[in-house]
Amino acid sequence: MDHLISRDGTSIAYERSGAGPPLVLIHGTGIDHRQWTSLLPRLRQYFTVYSVDRRGRGQSGDAQPYAIEREFDDVAGVVDAASEPVNLFGHSYGAICSLEAALVTTHIRKLGLYEPPIYTTVELPAYPPDLLREINVLLEAGRAEELLLMLNELAQTPTEELELIRSLPSWQARVQSAHTIPREMIGARDYAFDPTRLKDLDTPTLLMVGSNSPPWYTAAVDALRVAVPHNRVATLSGQQHEAMETAPELFLREVISFFRTP
Repeated sequence: MDHLISRDGTSIAYERSGAGPPLVLIHGTGIDHRQWTSLLPRLRQYFTVYSVDRRGRGQSGDAQPYAIEREFDDVAGVVDAASEPVNLFGHSYGAICSLEAALVTTHIRKLGLYEPPIYTTVELPAYPPDLLREINVLLEAGRAEELLLMLNELAQTPTEELELIRSLPSWQARVQSAHTIPREMIGARDYAFDPTRLKDLDTPTLLMVGSNSPPWYTAAVDALRVAVPHNRVATLSGQQHEAMETAPELFLREVISFFRTP
């Protein structure tokens, strides 16, 4: 792993592999750079891939108090460290960080966003009011895997999808990163999406959404489709929030095609 120092002095780790134009990958909540491991053999045929550990997990450092804005700087720092304009792709919470980084740096060639948790007027699931407290109780008791199973049950993750995710090597990364879930739940909840800030964003942008994803993710992509000037939407047939694991070939086809197009 290589490292760089972010604006607030935090060490941010990333794994670099492959050859070709740079592609920076920003993972979502409750995992680390290993989210992309199974995809790397294909991606590094076309790109020099930077798989980032977001702060607080893997080999990256951390800082207190946590603030989502620091993650925007982290992503922009990795982007600016490349020797040429980069392709940037973010999943879920990492997509929010990537979107905001695109407003910080001009070093981005193309941008890909897969279902950022931008909350709109669509009603969110009726989570228990004491969910955060219950999450922290499980974490303090060292029951991270039980926590992940509970959250997947609340999210109504299909049984076969959950079984697949648990069978992958990246499941252990999810267990090890579970302690970052509460702060990112709060970070997404408090993130203020302002579409007017995006009106001058001239970066070509891919918006990815699963055809079977919950309505709040679909609504988020719809909001971005209106707000981002130069975008195209890729709907992943039959998929939800984790297509990189449930339908890797479909996911790779969309990503590789978009970032390889002049």
